[in-house]
Amino acid sequence: MRLREYLGVSRTRQRQLSRAMQLALVGMVFVGLERRSVGVIVNAGVALAVTYLPAILQRDYEVPMDAGLTLWITGAVFLHAFGVVGLPGAGVNFYRSLWWWDHLTHALSSSVVAAVGYTLVRGLDEHSAAISLPPRLTLLFVLVFVAAFGVFWEVVEFALGGAAATLGGAAVLTQFGLHDTMLDMAFNLVGGFLVGLYGTAHLTDLTGHVAERLDRRRSQT
Repeated sequence: MRLREYLGVSRTRQRQLSRAMQLALVGMVFVGLERRSVGVIVNAGVALAVTYLPAILQRDYEVPMDAGLTLWITGAVFLHAFGVVGLPGAGVNFYRSLWWWDHLTHALSSSVVAAVGYTLVRGLDEHSAAISLPPRLTLLFVLVFVAAFGVFWEVVEFALGGAAATLGGAAVLTQFGLHDTMLDMAFNLVGGFLVGLYGTAHLTDLTGHVAERLDRRRSQT
């Protein structure tokens, strides 16, 4: 059973929640403009753009993105942007005032990355008889996929932080040091582990779509 079905959240309610977070992200962009904060503007603006990705994938590539998957992606980017903005009037944002916020957003964001890796590898498995991936090997692949992306992301954070320090501007992404980086990687793996265990219940439609497109492409060659 899917988590949203277990909780009894209807598809209509899921769409409403996604739309509410999109509107909140628009508000965060204006907050960033009012504060003259490049970090808030960029993080909220990129997050808002990502929320439209499921609709684009479904419209242009016929990828089956149901309300639950859309809410999953929207929630991940919303919490990150909200953590950068913080509460009105507060001196610091959630990333600095709540020790667990960074861990939460890393685990949730990495679960989205893990879902991409899981979908690709399971789609290939279903497409080709030459590929046979038992559940444990699939889980291992997802963890490696998430770890590799996590390393890439941390390098980006360090690079942007270094560029901001050199050029004298504000950092778009905040880096809190080596200890924080190690914790980020650990919580990335937590998100990947959960997707590796429960991906079948939530990503079956996507893996079937990938396998179908691969089958169609092979038949056309």
